Amino acid sequence: MTGCTQPVQNNSEAVLENIFSRKSVRAYTDESISPMEVETLLKAAMAAPSAKNLQPWRFVVVTEATTKEKLAVGFNKMIAKAPLAIVVCGKVIREDGEPNLNWTADCAAATENLLLAAEALGLGAVWTACYPYEDRMNPAIDALGLPDDVRPYCIVPVGHPLGDDKPKDKWKPGNIHYEKW
Repeated sequence: MTGCTQPVQNNSEAVLENIFSRKSVRAYTDESISPMEVETLLKAAMAAPSAKNLQPWRFVVVTEATTKEKLAVGFNKMIAKAPLAIVVCGKVIREDGEPNLNWTADCAAATENLLLAAEALGLGAVWTACYPYEDRMNPAIDALGLPDDVRPYCIVPVGHPLGDDKPKDKWKPGNIHYEKW
């Protein structure tokens, strides 16, 4: 039985190491991202949980320089310099015609999976906000030709890290309350 527990322990350590190593990378080399890496990122994103398993996420993979320029609004200038941008979008209307009130939470889970997969692959990525800011959403809607029932949630530029970015220690025990506030 001990032979079975060791791989689980190593797997647990690897998962936790990946989580604690994740960092926001905003500068990239010119090296492209392979189609297999893109598919791995998207598979990881789609492995996220979603309310009622509706899986409202939709992804637009962007490598074209002119489109990335249109997405690089305000503080998101790094999008234009990344070899790849993945726009995480959400279907805001369910198949039954009702609003999907959980689409943002579901897209957030998918985005975190995408970021963790990028870290595991040795790539750099950063979550750049889109929703709910009209000045960021509208250029993405226009540049990508999104349908009326799909909204851009965030844009994740991805590339090979240019520098030596370090993860931030965000552990704050003061933010934790037990049993009640």
